[in-house]
Formats: sequence, C-alpha cells, structure tokens
Amino acid sequence: MAEILPGLKESYANFRNNNPKAFKGIKYTLIAGTVLFVLGLLLLLGFFLAVMNGRFGKVPTKEELKTIQNPVASEIYSEDGLLLGRYYLENRTDVSYNQIPEDIKNALIATEDARFFKHGGIDRRAMFRVLIKTLLMQDQSAGGGSTISQQLAKNLYKRSYAYGKLSMPANKLKEMIIARRVEDIYDKEEVLTLYLNTVSFGEDVYGIKMAARRFFDTSLEDLKLDQAAILVGMLKAPTSYSPRVNPTRSRLRRNTVLDQMYKYKYISKTKSDSLSKLPLRTKYNFISHSDGLAPYFREALKRELKAWAKTHKKRDGTPYNLYTDGLKIYTSINSEMQKYAEEAVESHMKELQEDFWKHWANQDPFEGNYARLETLKKQSRRYKIAVEKGWSKSKIDADFKKKRKMEVFSLNGKDEKKTVTMSPMDSIAYYLKFLQVGFMAMDPKNGYIRAYVGGIDHKNFKYDHVRAKRQVGSTFKPVVYATALSMEDTVYSPCMFKPNQLYSYPDYQNWTPENSDGKYGGQYSMRGALMTSNNTVTVQWIMDIGAYYVMEMAKKMGVQESEIPEKPAIALGAADISLYEMMQVYSTMANNGRHVPPSYLLRIEDRNGKLIEKFKTSIYERTQVLDQQKSLMMLEMMQSVVDSGSARRLRWKYKLPNDIAGKTGTTQNQTDGWFMGITPKLVAGVWVGGDDRRVRFRTITLGQGANMALPIWGEFFQRVNKNSKFATISNAEFPEPPPHLAELMDCPGYVPYNYMPPRPEVVEDTSIAVLPKPPPSVKPLFDKIKRNKDKTKSSPSRGGQTSKREETKKPKEKERKGIFKRLFKKRN
Repeated sequence: MAEILPGLKESYANFRNNNPKAFKGIKYTLIAGTVLFVLGLLLLLGFFLAVMNGRFGKVPTKEELKTIQNPVASEIYSEDGLLLGRYYLENRTDVSYNQIPEDIKNALIATEDARFFKHGGIDRRAMFRVLIKTLLMQDQSAGGGSTISQQLAKNLYKRSYAYGKLSMPANKLKEMIIARRVEDIYDKEEVLTLYLNTVSFGEDVYGIKMAARRFFDTSLEDLKLDQAAILVGMLKAPTSYSPRVNPTRSRLRRNTVLDQMYKYKYISKTKSDSLSKLPLRTKYNFISHSDGLAPYFREALKRELKAWAKTHKKRDGTPYNLYTDGLKIYTSINSEMQKYAEEAVESHMKELQEDFWKHWANQDPFEGNYARLETLKKQSRRYKIAVEKGWSKSKIDADFKKKRKMEVFSLNGKDEKKTVTMSPMDSIAYYLKFLQVGFMAMDPKNGYIRAYVGGIDHKNFKYDHVRAKRQVGSTFKPVVYATALSMEDTVYSPCMFKPNQLYSYPDYQNWTPENSDGKYGGQYSMRGALMTSNNTVTVQWIMDIGAYYVMEMAKKMGVQESEIPEKPAIALGAADISLYEMMQVYSTMANNGRHVPPSYLLRIEDRNGKLIEKFKTSIYERTQVLDQQKSLMMLEMMQSVVDSGSARRLRWKYKLPNDIAGKTGTTQNQTDGWFMGITPKLVAGVWVGGDDRRVRFRTITLGQGANMALPIWGEFFQRVNKNSKFATISNAEFPEPPPHLAELMDCPGYVPYNYMPPRPEVVEDTSIAVLPKPPPSVKPLFDKIKRNKDKTKSSPSRGGQTSKREETKKPKEKERKGIFKRLFKKRN
C-alpha cells in the first residue's frame, strides 16, 4: 500500500497538470453528484416523513389498528334460528383462523407471499423490484411483491390517486408503514385471518366465506382444493379471473396456483397435474336482498332497525350502523310457517293468474285508458335514460312502441323467466296485469308475527301489500256487529232480527245497498246476516248504532293508520285499510277482546353475540276493547261462516278439521278478495287483487274472496296441520260459551216470512208502513263524546218470534263445531 499511494498521487498530479479542464469538470461533477445524492436522501426522508405524518392521506396509529373491524353484514334470524337474510354494503361474514381450511391458507401463501412467515411485513427482496418498476418506471401494472400484510393494508385503507405522479409512491410507502405496524400488533395467524376476511372477490362479495357461498354454493369446510385454488387465483384480479365472467382465464389462473403449491411443496406433482385437468366445478349462487325467506318482512323491518340504530350507541359513542356492524337480529318469524306461507302463495297465485289470463284472453282490462301506463312509463329506467340522452318525445314514444325480444317474469317457477316479443310499453302493461297478494299470520296472544308475504315476487314487485291500503269489503262487517253488541245503552243481541229488504236512504243521496246474490225476503238475525254476508241487514245495523261508534271501535281494535270515513258505507267495507291493521282487528276477537299490537323483534346482539337489547312482547301494550263475552259471541257467529257460510270450502275442499272462525270479503266489481281466519292460537289473513284496480275478474264466481284469497289460507293451514311441531295450534279449541250465552244465541239465523212482493222494489223509508219496522231513514244524531242516553230506543222487531230468553227451557248443550249447523234448513 505504501508503494501504491505515491504512484497514485503522481498520476493524480500529472492528470491535473496535463488536463486542467477535464480535471475541473470531473471535480465539479463529483461535487454536484454528492450534493444531489444528499439532497435526494433528504427528499426521500422528507417524503417518508410527509407520508408518516399523513400529508398523503391518514396513516392509522397502532392504537387504531388494534381495533380493526371489517364492515360486516347484519344478519336477520327467525325465532327458530334460521338465517333469513342480510343487510349490507359489503356482503361479508367474518370467520376465525380455525374455520379457514388449510388448503386455502397454503394456496394463498404459495401464490401471494411465499416468505410470509419469514418477514416482518415487508419483503426486502421484492422491495427493490417495486422501487425500480413501480416507483421509478411508474409502471402501475407491474405489481411487484406486496406482502399479504401490505395487501391487507391496501384492503383496509383504500388507495388515493389525488397526488398525481406521487400518488403511487405515497400509496406504496403508506402500505409498508401500515404493514410494519400490523405485524407489530398481530401475529401471523391473525394477519392471515384479517386478510381473508377483508379481501374482495368482485361483485358485492367480501371475505372467503361469502366467496365460497357465491361461487360454489358451499360452506368453507366443504370447499375442495381446486375450488380453493380458483378463489385464491381471483385475488390478483377478481373480475378478470372470475369463473362466471371469464371461465377460461379462471381455469388457467387456478392451474397457476396449483403449480405454485407444488413448487413450495404443499402438494405433490401428481395431485397438481390431476387437479389441473378438472373442469371448473362452480355452482354460482347469487343471493340478492330479495332472496331468502321473508324478503318483504325484512324490507319492512329495515326501516325500523335503521331508526333503532340511530338511537343506540357503541362503546366508542358512535351509533350502530345496520349495514356494517354485523348485528344479529332475532325476529318472531317462524321459518317453517314462513316457508308454508310462501309455498301456499306461489301455488295458488300461479293457478289464479292462469285463470286471469284465460278470463281476459285478448280483451283489455284497461278499456283503452292508459293514463296509469303512461305514468309508469315515465318512472321507468329506460325513459329516464332516453331523457338524459336528449331524445325528443316522439323518439321516446317510438322506442317504447318498438317490439323486440325480451325476458319477462313468469309465475311458472321460482326465478323463471320467459322470452317474448313485445314492446317496452307492452311489458309495462304485462307486469301491471299480475294479481298481487298479501298474507300475514300472527299469534293473537302476544302479537308475534309468524309469517309475512307482501307480494308474488320481491325481485320484480317491491311494493308490500301487507301494508297496502285497500277496500276491505265484508271483512269489516264483524266490526259493525261487535260495536252493536258493545253499545252500553242498548240491549242488542245476536237474536235480534231485521228484514232482508231493499231500502233507500235519502240522506245519503238515495243510497240503496244491494245484496251481492240479488236475493231478498225474510228476516235475518245478527249472526245469520253475518254468516250469509247480507248487506241490507248490516246497513240497517249501522244505521241503528251510528257510523261514528263503528269507526271508533275499529280504531280501538287496531285500525290506527288508515282513515275511516264516518259514513254508513263502511259497514260494507268501503274504507281502505291495510291487511296489517285488519289482522289486529281479528286478533282482538281471538284474544278475548284484548287488542295486542303486532310484535316481531325479539332481541339484537352485536357481532360477537353480546346482547344489546331484548324486546318486550306487545302484551304489555294490550287494551281491553271488547267484553270477553261479546268477543266469545263474535267467535261463535264467525264459526258459522266457515261451517255453513261463504268460507265452507275450508271444510269440504281443504278438509281442515280445526276450530276456525272467519270472514270472506269481496269488494265492488271483484276488485279485492279477502279472507280473514281465526284459530284459537293463530290468526291469518289474505288479500288478493291488482295494483291497478281495473285488474280484476268480471264474475263473482272467479272474483269473490272465497276463490281469490281463501285458498291460500287453506293451503297454508294444511301444511301447518301436517307438521307435528304445530300440534298445539292445530288441535286448539275455542272455549265453549257458558250456558247463559248459549241460550242467548240459540235462535234461527233466518226466518222466511213473506212480507215482500214477488219482485223486490226499492222503497223509501217514508213509504214503509208494514211490519217489521224498517230502520229510520234519518241519520242518527249522536254526541261524538258521549251517546245521548236520554234518547229512547225501541227494540228491533223479531218478526213475532218468541225469544229463547223468555222461555223457561234449559239451554241446550253446544254440539261440537258450533250450534249453527241446523239453523238454515228452512230457507227457501
């Protein structure tokens, strides 16, 4: 070394003396290079510190990373523990490390991060590749070695591209910082679990559990190795390697994953080769918000849950989020009853819709009035897009009239569509011609909703017909009679008779209510009129007691959302009331006269199963509306509707042996069909009709409630009766009326006295001078707060019949299935 140094010094001196310009250039170049290098280091250090301090987006602290929580879907469960559906922004359900199959873990490490267990969040070997390709060359497609921990950071904290060319370096550096912090907090197993719960698989699927369900319709534990390889292969580019969208690329990517597993000795060469030859064994299972049981119920429940979440806070003081906090919501819905309800609806509505198509054939139910179709046209997505494009009205109209091939909804099978040739305008009319349905079943004792169906298909028809307000027809008549029995200043009884005669009421624009069967003559007792759904007699009753009191009784029994007009026409069901409210009316009569509001929430837990709130049943809000004995009278009268009246097909066609009380309902022009049925432990109601009220049957045979709605009730209870779990419901019996009530109700329902001319005439009240005395034609005057008790009221005539209460005979013992089977033998 001592000999070399003098030589170097001499060479340096000679070069400097002989080449002064070159020497000076090199000198300044070295100085400039050193300065630039130092400046570069300072800039890198400054850039690093800027990223660390959040200048390029917030970098979470270790404390924040300790509380990582993925957005998790909230889950809705039935009372018997079946998952009904989810509310989510990201369709995700977290799993634990032990729930993840080894094949998935091995495939992930072999493909994405072979040195996962050897580094601390940053793979330095790969870091140089990132530095050269991604940072210096700005090649964002080059990828280049992000570890699983860095990918986790990217999944948790989305990249920002708001900083131009500095965006990618800032994002990469931020992910490295987060990855290091994550590795300091969590062990490798926890990092792997967090990653597999966080990663997106495209569409709306997040996390390995939901990916297995979506693409293979299976659970994690049943996932095969080749299927696991498909899912891991998708992580590089979910859409590009989706087995649904790009099956060929997905198969090649799967084989690459299998090769990587062989390379790192997770599987043998033989196994890799054999699995690579397999076709894609996928079973795509798209689950939307409309899939699963009770979609209409879940949609109705969502509004209440969102309001609940706003008023309930987590430990950190922020309110719960229904879509991200992974709540577990338990409801009163019984999964088996819900299934029976949906099956009954599907079975009957398919048959009824076929009858509707045949009934109308090539005729137009809209009768040339297409105003409603025009409204729906302007609400359609096609119309809004055309307007955004600036199309003229004539061009839009022409487009809507142009026929083309399209797929439309069909009731021939679940999710089935049929290909037809029609115009968009034709398709609007086609969908409007479907009959709709509302069904609800409820425990009358505690108000728990057990089944809820709001329409024929939630994917295509979102409107909830359980909450829709429609004319209720004759299903409202029990409210009239319950009100009459409850009048405090009268002695109305089920055995009071009124004439079956046409009357005109001048004070109500000469309104002349008619019977649907067009038959008149004789006299009906209260229960006889209810059983035969007689209109003329029911109107006489509301004229006697006053529409106001009927209206008030309906409100007390549960009609608290709909407006009931104070008019006598409500006796025939002229008011628009929802099935949800009518269920409360009938449940009141089933529950010894006590009104119990519907209830459906049992409890809510957090994502870890910790109880947040347990809900009380609605029995704490119950109100005694009807006297218990009056309620029992109503049940006795409505049993005759099923045993001998308009609902008797429940006996002869559906062979239901249950104790059943009920009432059918059919509105004007067969627009709405109803059946409300009561059993001792379960009340159920059905409405059927068209969204457009012109969509209806033109004959009473097809359009009556007994044909449109009752069959769904019958099929539902057939299924319930076959299930031994519901034996207590099927075998329950109504209580026998005490002797004094049996005596009070022991009279004919009809007496055929001929005081009417051969052909009924419309007569005004002022011209009536024959017995039995008709109802007064003047609207009753009453105080809306307190009935005028000074007003004298004569007892309605019973056509000369002697009251059973006046006889000294002992009351007859009630026969099984009611005392009314023998009462209608004398009718002409």
